[in-house]
Amino acid sequence: MPKENYITASCVIAEQAIFKNNQQIFENKAANVESFLAAVYQNFNINYPKFYKMDNLSKLGWLAAEVLLANGFEKEKYEPQDIALIIANKNSSLDTDIKYFETVKTIASPALFVYTLPNIVMGEICIRNNFKGENAFFIFERFNPGFMQQYVQHLFDTDATKAVICGWIETMNNDYKAALYLVENGMQAKAVPFTVENINHIYQITNG
Repeated sequence: MPKENYITASCVIAEQAIFKNNQQIFENKAANVESFLAAVYQNFNINYPKFYKMDNLSKLGWLAAEVLLANGFEKEKYEPQDIALIIANKNSSLDTDIKYFETVKTIASPALFVYTLPNIVMGEICIRNNFKGENAFFIFERFNPGFMQQYVQHLFDTDATKAVICGWIETMNNDYKAALYLVENGMQAKAVPFTVENINHIYQITNG
């Protein structure tokens, strides 16, 4: 019998703003994506020096996860292997791939090379939070809430996970968007059913 799962938190970062659980909590009209992500990091008083070594995709996803899990997620309820990450985007790590290719013309950059895989952002989130559950990164032509809902539901129904951070993390040139949501089993305060319609509502908060 399918389990009843709920979206217990959400975070959207796009268009120079951050929305937590549908409410705008930050805005900064920075000139470019690098400046904006640095402003977000500084605003929330995060102390994690490795942040500055990450590529933009990892910075964006890592910050979205920080906001998503802050002030509400009871991580101690779960074992590390019971928390999964299921992420998707359109361009994989192409934004960083292009930057790395440019360095190859002179001296190849090892610092960029290590980020030429899209799933590195999940690794950064897992290292930060000691998550050891299911991981998958999918590439779609466009946002695909139907697939995500079915895939994550299957993980719950087969007891492969007890909580999932899932969503969309995309950067390309100066365009960026993260739309993450936390899915847990059982109703909680302010939670909404884990449906395609509610996933779409989160993604469309910034009309993206």
